[in-house]
Amino acid sequence: MAPDTPATSDASAPPPSPALVRRATVGASVGSVVEWFDVALYGYLAVVIGEVFFESSSPTAALLSSFAVFGSAFIVRPLGGIVFGAIGDRIGRRKVLATVILTASGATFLIGLLPGYATIGILAPVLLVILRLVQGFSAGGEMGGASAFVAEYAPRERRGYLVSFVEMGCILGFLLGASTVLVMNAVLSESQMHEWGWRIPFLVAGPLGAVGLYIRSRLEETPEFTALRAQGRVRKNPLKETLVRHWRAVLIVAGFALFQNVAIYVILTYVPTHLSVTLGFSALLGSVSAVVMMAVLCALIPVTGLLSDRVGRRPVLLFSCVTSLLLGVPLFLGMQTGSAVLAVACHVLLGILLSFFLGPVLAAANELFSTDVRYGGFSLGYNVSVSLFGGTAPFVVTLLVAETGFAASPGIYLAAAAVVTGIVVLSVRETAPARARGPQLS
Repeated sequence: MAPDTPATSDASAPPPSPALVRRATVGASVGSVVEWFDVALYGYLAVVIGEVFFESSSPTAALLSSFAVFGSAFIVRPLGGIVFGAIGDRIGRRKVLATVILTASGATFLIGLLPGYATIGILAPVLLVILRLVQGFSAGGEMGGASAFVAEYAPRERRGYLVSFVEMGCILGFLLGASTVLVMNAVLSESQMHEWGWRIPFLVAGPLGAVGLYIRSRLEETPEFTALRAQGRVRKNPLKETLVRHWRAVLIVAGFALFQNVAIYVILTYVPTHLSVTLGFSALLGSVSAVVMMAVLCALIPVTGLLSDRVGRRPVLLFSCVTSLLLGVPLFLGMQTGSAVLAVACHVLLGILLSFFLGPVLAAANELFSTDVRYGGFSLGYNVSVSLFGGTAPFVVTLLVAETGFAASPGIYLAAAAVVTGIVVLSVRETAPARARGPQLS
């Protein structure tokens, strides 16, 4: 997994202090918490949103419509990645990351104010789609920018560990969303949730976004980009440079992101709905299962990121792919035995398998690019894959279950994604400094 060209750095400049590295890591990660809280809410309230915004006598049809709108935001993710990535590679990471969080939180807040289908008819789902597109466009600039920001601050020997906190921040955002929905389901009746309760988590995005914006606006630009700018080596057209000289790295990142996002959106977003709608457990159990699984996942991501600094990125990534291939279907079969405890245990185990991929993947992807194209190159490859395979995952697996009647179909889809990404991981060289040969991000 060697980069196409070595990263640009200023060897004469002293490395950033540990305090500055910690501040950069926390700032980028906290912003990711807020951004992915916004993204996660829709998935965890998909059932209610389907009934509020779509006219249908069939719960399955309403759910499919809701997940279709969920997927619509991912159509514009590549465009957001291209735009924000190009700007980030020209003017720096910090300002772009502040803009991204402001845009996403604003769109989420407005969803909480939207009237439903019963009030304004077909205009309700139309406005919902528009706001989801704004969310998706802004999200296209988040992962590439936040992970590049930390990677360019982190010492080489600790990069896997420190960059993993950005991924942990994303999962914490999902966890915060799931916890909020869990509390709402516990204290409100079903009718209250449908009438007004579902709006509260979306409205919370407003003040959360303000906090994230404040934190990110106080960060300093990365040392690597600062050195690049001082040397006059900032690209006038970083997108063209990426497509001409770094296209292979873009394809590799897309391959990494295939399994990463299929797994995230199946395990984190779809499974809680699967437990209640398909398998007949309560919505409360689905929310509890999601919260427990994500708490375990968050705890393990820095551990597997640290492990990748010691043994290499490839072995840790491959472990996740192989175990997901072997255990994906059996774990989904275990959910349908009728035992609530076993269903939650299977969900948690899926999260544990995923943690071995999420820990090292962002560091591995950033190590493929040089500083001058890192934000845009990562964002392009990542978001094309997210658009094709991540946002569509809940819709695809819902449709698979509905058409085949096989409740473990999501496990097959997960296993297929693991095979493709596993092949990509096998095809590239190691980039962890402790194990790699060749030029390195430094």
